[in-house]
Amino acid sequence: QVQLVESGGGLVQAGGSLRLSCVVSGSIFSIMSMGWYRQAPGKQRELVAVITSDGTTNYADSVKGRFTISRDNAKNSVLLPMNSLKPEDTAVYFCNARIRERVWSAPFDYWGQGTQVTVSS
Repeated sequence: QVQLVESGGGLVQAGGSLRLSCVVSGSIFSIMSMGWYRQAPGKQRELVAVITSDGTTNYADSVKGRFTISRDNAKNSVLLPMNSLKPEDTAVYFCNARIRERVWSAPFDYWGQGTQVTVSS
């Protein structure tokens, strides 16, 4: 069974840093993309950053220059160092992976359980 295990959230003061990590476990054929989304109270879930299997990245405008996503294909993992954090970055952060479980499978989006990031002013 495919699982996404997240770690690295927490409480930090504005201007500080945190690093999120996510590892995909289970038997799979391929991971097409991995990324992070976030959801603040009363708001819709939004893309933070995503990286494809060939290393192409995409970021939300609000995090460009502060967050850098990277991926270790051998370990089926993704990292998101977050610097210069702002109170508006406060949210639950969810890891996402678009996975083909078998060579004949269609891609399917898997989600982690979410990790809280709180930035105090």
